[in-house]
Amino acid sequence: MDEKLKIKISIADRVYPLTVDFSQEEGLRSASKKIDAMIKQFEENYAVRDKQDVLAMCALQFASQVEQKHIDNAINGDETIERLNKINTILDQYLEN
Repeated sequence: MDEKLKIKISIADRVYPLTVDFSQEEGLRSASKKIDAMIKQFEENYAVRDKQDVLAMCALQFASQVEQKHIDNAINGDETIERLNKINTILDQYLEN
């Protein structure tokens, strides 16, 4: 049976009560801290008056990081396949001789 845990997460000075799997708690708390740190950084570096603007910038930052990882993984995956094909060709040539 999956254990559910009731926690409260604070983001941008607002508290959000959540019911989560026990295994998700640490990740959610860590994400909350990263969001708050990013909010502070944006508020210090830019003249932002509205919390929603800061939250939108945070969402964009995190989403772009995820997308970039997908792009990087796709590129690395293509490179890996290309290398494996080259190795396979070399092995085929070696085995034919």
